[in-house]
Amino acid sequence: MSLLLLPLLLFSLLLLVSPQGTLAADHQPPPKPILTRMFKDPSTSLYTIPIKEGGAPLVLDLAGALIWSTCAPGHRTIPCNCGLCRVASRSPTATAGCAYTSSGGEPSSSTGTRHCTCTAYPCNPATGQCGRGDVTAVPLSANATDGKNPLFPVSFPAIGACAPDALLAALPSAAAGVAGLSRLPLSLPSQVASALRVARQFALCLPTSGGRSGAAIFGGGPFQLLAAPPVDVADGFFLDDPHPHRFLKSPRNGAYYVGITGIHVNNERVPLPPGVFDLHAGSGTGGVMLSTATPYTTLRPDIYRPLLEAFDAATSGVPRAPPVRPFEMCYQVSALSSTRLGFGVANIELLLDGGGSWLLAGNASLVQVNDKTVCFAFLEMGPATTVVPGSPAVIFGGFQMEDHLLMFDLEEASFGFRGPLPGIRTNCGNFDFSMGTS
Repeated sequence: MSLLLLPLLLFSLLLLVSPQGTLAADHQPPPKPILTRMFKDPSTSLYTIPIKEGGAPLVLDLAGALIWSTCAPGHRTIPCNCGLCRVASRSPTATAGCAYTSSGGEPSSSTGTRHCTCTAYPCNPATGQCGRGDVTAVPLSANATDGKNPLFPVSFPAIGACAPDALLAALPSAAAGVAGLSRLPLSLPSQVASALRVARQFALCLPTSGGRSGAAIFGGGPFQLLAAPPVDVADGFFLDDPHPHRFLKSPRNGAYYVGITGIHVNNERVPLPPGVFDLHAGSGTGGVMLSTATPYTTLRPDIYRPLLEAFDAATSGVPRAPPVRPFEMCYQVSALSSTRLGFGVANIELLLDGGGSWLLAGNASLVQVNDKTVCFAFLEMGPATTVVPGSPAVIFGGFQMEDHLLMFDLEEASFGFRGPLPGIRTNCGNFDFSMGTS
């Protein structure tokens, strides 16, 4: 189903779920991007946004195809013989052979095409478990923004899937479901763009642990953080330096893949096999996938081992500490100096296809696990992962993306980032959430 038809399908959904069939945003001032706070759950290391009306947060999943949550009994449904259903049921998980439980998310048992209920296939990004459930309208709300402050509230319905309570396993205890952010038609960014008539762009600023909030903006525009003076960290994102990069696409999912050509540790190239980061267009195997649902960057053994050995050699003078699971190599905190960019250790740089690099300083390469110990914040994939068709070579995790501004342009298939933000004396917790004027 063409993305050009999505606004018409959304309008058709509104006719089913609203007596007036109109958006609350239709009565607001001209379209503006929307803004929401973002939080990191300390127990799961997952990121949530309070965008669902009623207050229950949704977990962010960069690879997620859908918006899904548990549903109350008697929720409105969509018939299975409409164009919208063909989009919703064509989720990549629909053919994955996922079983579902019968507790709340099971689709209607009615038969025939006249009264059948549309079914979608939600997936839990933390467990990999999938299910299926009715397609319905999910009420969402956020604040319009000028990129500097929130301005006024905006409410709108989105197309979502119901899910059984069991599908919430391993998510934050308060979470009601997941907000998929993928490049697919029913992801949250795509639906915001269609419903509110804003750009098909979104920006994420992932917070670190410690109670600070980050921010997400859907619809483009500036992204100003408090500093001295305040700085628009999105300025020139897709025009000037840093240059945007085309994100790569897998045929197996709607995730965002970044082209990587190599890795430097302490300005020395890590010896890696040729083509080790390649994403194979036919099978969807390999590549470097960005993930907000994976706490720490996880690498295939043929990439992880050389990286570990290079970092080990570059930090050979730092006293080691006993390993703390799941990490393999740890250091004594007392032996490390501190800088604006975290612990003073050798830098890691990911060399990007098309030029430039992604700097991973001490705040992204080491994680403090207790008062005395910090550990190398990368993990090795299990041996079985390397032979599963469609598995990435690297899953670039949330910890390594914290305190960076990430921007995605779905129209141009471009990705860009700015950071680490502490290097310019700000961070993702510095968005001004005091109400501005429109």
